[in-house]
Amino acid sequence: MIPLVVAPDGSQRGRLLIATPPLVDPNFDRTVVLLLEHGDGGALGIVLNRPSDTSLAEVLPEWHDHASAPAVIFVGGPVTPEAVIALARGGDEQTLGWVHVLGDLGTVDVGRDPLDIGGALESLRIFVGYAGWAPGQLEKELEEGAWFVVDMHAEDAFASAPDRLWQDVLRRQRGRVAMFAHCPHDASVN
Repeated sequence: MIPLVVAPDGSQRGRLLIATPPLVDPNFDRTVVLLLEHGDGGALGIVLNRPSDTSLAEVLPEWHDHASAPAVIFVGGPVTPEAVIALARGGDEQTLGWVHVLGDLGTVDVGRDPLDIGGALESLRIFVGYAGWAPGQLEKELEEGAWFVVDMHAEDAFASAPDRLWQDVLRRQRGRVAMFAHCPHDASVN
């Protein structure tokens, strides 16, 4: 698998944050976060591996047929839970409602009718809420060892088994980082 191209400006935009086992915040325990923005103004990302029990067909039935399995709403993070971010693959600058993020990924405006989008979306996932960091906050958490920063593979954003994404991403790393994929939820049972 080929990783997506990351931002050339030195930011971590387009990379994955993998929560390390010592991160005890229940919002981020064993999460995989795709950084959509990262710069002097802070960082914004979406948690890729927190599917909810809410079917997309219940909330946005017109978009259900475009969704990647599992076709549920995902919890993108604890910030602004009423915010909706629709991540998609397959759009381009000619696609109405499309905003390029990185590689062939972008966001799409789900306030539009899917027939009005004009492009054939290959994959779609809907997130409510997001993860956000104030200026310097993410850098401090990285220094404290709360996150591993790794390259994203194109299929990560639409993993068919999101409950295994944390372990799967860790397993494909090299060296010391890969061993964390086998870390039990409760280290006292180790």
